[in-house]
Amino acid sequence: MNSIRNIFQTKNSQVLSIYFTAGFPNLEDTKSVIQELEKAGVDFIEVGLPYSDPLADGPTIQNSSQKALQNGINLDIVFEQLMTIKENNKTPLVLMGYLNQMLKYGEDKFCKKVVECGIDTVILPDLPMVEYENHYKDLFEKYGITNVFLITPQTTEERIKKIDAFTESFIYMVASSSITGAKGEISQKQIDYFQRIKSLNLKSNLIIGFGISDNATFSKACEFANGAIIGSAFINFLEEKGIDKVGEFISTIKND
Repeated sequence: MNSIRNIFQTKNSQVLSIYFTAGFPNLEDTKSVIQELEKAGVDFIEVGLPYSDPLADGPTIQNSSQKALQNGINLDIVFEQLMTIKENNKTPLVLMGYLNQMLKYGEDKFCKKVVECGIDTVILPDLPMVEYENHYKDLFEKYGITNVFLITPQTTEERIKKIDAFTESFIYMVASSSITGAKGEISQKQIDYFQRIKSLNLKSNLIIGFGISDNATFSKACEFANGAIIGSAFINFLEEKGIDKVGEFISTIKND
C-alpha cells in the first residue's frame, strides 16, 4: 500500500505534514531536518526539490530554494542524502518538485531514484492532467509511484471528481488561489471553499496547504480536511531558530 495512504488507515484526522527545502539552511542539513521532524512526531514530510523557477512557491520558499541552490544542491545530492536515512527513517516522505526537473534529469532515472530512496509519492504542481493521463500515469504505475494533484478554489467540480478518481494518497487542497506563504487567519471565503469541497463527499483524503502557519490555522483546516501541510512558517522558523529547535515548533502546532 502507498505509504501516505497507509497513514490514513490509522489516523484520519489532525494529520500534520511539514514542508522544507532540501539543502537548506545548509547543504548537509536535509538529513538532520528530517530526523528532527521524525522525532517531533510529524505524520509525513514533504521534501522540496530546489528549483530556479518555482511556479507555486511564495517568497519564503523561493528564498530557501535559491539559498539551497547557492549551497550547491542538485537532484543527485538530494537523492544521495535521502539514501543515507532510508534504513532508519520511519516517517513517510513526499517529494515536491516540478515537471521540468524530472524531464531534465530523465523520467525513468528520476523514478528509479525516487523508489530507491524508499519514496512512493510525488507532487508535481505543473503536471498537466492530459499529460498525466496520456503518459505519466503509466510511467508512475510502472514504478509504484503515486502522484498528488492540487485543487484550488477555481478548480471545477468536474475536474475535482476526475482527480478524486485518480488519487491514491491524498488530494492537496490549496487554501487560496495565490502562491505559498503564511497569511494569518483563515478567512470566511476560504471556509466557504473548504465546506464546498467537503460537501462533495470525495473518496480521497484531503490535506490543506498554503497559508497554514500555526495551531489556530492548522486546527481550523482540520475541521474540513484530514490534515494540513505547513511550509513557509516552518522555513522561517528553521532559518531563525535552527534545526535543534524543530521540536519546539512542532509542539506549538500540535499544542502539546
